Amino acid sequence: MAGSADPPEGTPDGTPEGFPGRSEDEYRPVVFDESFVRAARLQELSAQERMSDDDTPAVRDRPGPDHGDPARALDRDAAYEYAYDLDRRHHWLPARRRVHGPRLGALILVLLVATVFAAAIHLGTRYPYQPPPDLRTEPLRVTLVALAPTGPVPGGRPGDLYARSPADQYRPGAAGITLPPARRTAHFSQGQVMTALTIAKDFLFRSSLDPDTLTGDSTRPVRLLIDPDQLAQFDASVESPAADGRHATGGWLVRFDPAHATLADPGVRVRGTLQVTETSADVLEVTSDHTFAYALRPPGPGTDPDDASLFTVRRELRLRFDRDDLRMHRAELVTSQLQAGPMDCSADLSGALRPLLAGERPTTTAPPVTDPYAPTPATATATRLCATLSPNSQPSPP
Repeated sequence: MAGSADPPEGTPDGTPEGFPGRSEDEYRPVVFDESFVRAARLQELSAQERMSDDDTPAVRDRPGPDHGDPARALDRDAAYEYAYDLDRRHHWLPARRRVHGPRLGALILVLLVATVFAAAIHLGTRYPYQPPPDLRTEPLRVTLVALAPTGPVPGGRPGDLYARSPADQYRPGAAGITLPPARRTAHFSQGQVMTALTIAKDFLFRSSLDPDTLTGDSTRPVRLLIDPDQLAQFDASVESPAADGRHATGGWLVRFDPAHATLADPGVRVRGTLQVTETSADVLEVTSDHTFAYALRPPGPGTDPDDASLFTVRRELRLRFDRDDLRMHRAELVTSQLQAGPMDCSADLSGALRPLLAGERPTTTAPPVTDPYAPTPATATATRLCATLSPNSQPSPP
């Protein structure tokens, strides 16, 4: 029967002849190059050889480099394996890489995890976790002591009063607050130590020497130098003072009752010391101990210049600085101790101070005698609210 050998309807599923059930695209990735053909162990006979003898097999063994050496042929066969993947078609893959590659990667991953875990255990035992230091700001603790004179308060001109008193050698204003040499500490540089000292000096000037602060006109310059966590306590102490050891105005600044006294000389005399201590790796503390001598007179324009008198205040402050305070130019006040006289022991020390002026006497006194110019620590009278002012601290008679 003449015509095409294919069925009338064509090959099933469009597969090429000789490949039933397989599409032509499926076999396109399989390429038999020249090296593959030479490596074949069987060779197909030619058409002439097959016609010469009907009993002749269609193929014969092909001699090659492994001919006569079965061991070498087996080694070559073992080097490769034929992997058939339904999704990835046919591939010739090296047996060693395919088998050992994933195992080597897994082994490296396990060793890496074990190394990291061991390092974490070692660091945890050698350097145990330490919580950061608690740098919460504490409320200021205040101690106020009134110093009562034993007789009438001496009067005179401001210059004469200073000359006849221990304040004669004191320097006026900010020049009397001298800074010690700044030396670096274990965790703070020389510059940071100097910054702490400078802030302490600024606070002393604004709170003890600034005329606007002394007369009650303004508290803003002092407020700007205080740690924000203490501002609520500061505002309460200024606006609603109380003798509770926390909210006395005198703990933060020196203020005179403007209805009772005013400055007779703006050049307040002062002398004292500043000391720096590193209390922790993150905190510096500055301790200040200064004595201030104020020339006061009664308010009013018609006051006689000879009616001035001296009022002495000794302040001991402990100021704390962390690194944020140094950067923001502010301080945390830890403790404040103030001795002030001449005053009456019955005077209210929680708010503005009411000094005894020239010619006035105290109504009550209390022992023992206290000299605010003496080098002894002021903490010796910290538990008393009133003491007797030493006569040696008053101006001598002319």
